[in-house]
Amino acid sequence: FVAGLAAIFAYVEQRAAAFLERESDPRTTLDMLPEWERAFGLPDPCFPAGQTIEERQAQLVARVTSQGGASPQYFIDLAATLGYAITIEEFAPFMAGWSRAGDPFWQMGDPSIRFFWIVNVPGARVTWFRAGLGIAGQDPHARIARASDLECIFYRWKPSHTELIFSYSGA
Repeated sequence: FVAGLAAIFAYVEQRAAAFLERESDPRTTLDMLPEWERAFGLPDPCFPAGQTIEERQAQLVARVTSQGGASPQYFIDLAATLGYAITIEEFAPFMAGWSRAGDPFWQMGDPSIRFFWIVNVPGARVTWFRAGLGIAGQDPHARIARASDLECIFYRWKPSHTELIFSYSGA
């Protein structure tokens, strides 16, 4: 009788240990995923709600492991994780004693230009009007889709003293 009960308790303990091991890792969690998301402020308002389990797990892992940053390379890498190949342009006012004539990094202008940076997003999506699918007089002839998820994330994580300019002109 005791051997039979011990086998049942061993099985339950083994299943509980496996459950705990799987659910304590954000890469493999399934049953505790909503609790993990709530603890880390997910789902993110910058992303659509209808995501797969794998996408939710990847977003959770990214949130848990993110260390942040303020360098252009950090934001380029962040955009790459979202599937965008961007470039960033920074400005620096010409300053006597620091700048050299002919150096392309320094620009003439107001000293406040150092707080602006341009995010160049190539390959903007263009959706053309199609007969039978659109409503004449209401839908535009062409719609250029902005990278709203990228803009949302960048506006949230940018250094607070800076201003962003998104450029879709290089499409």
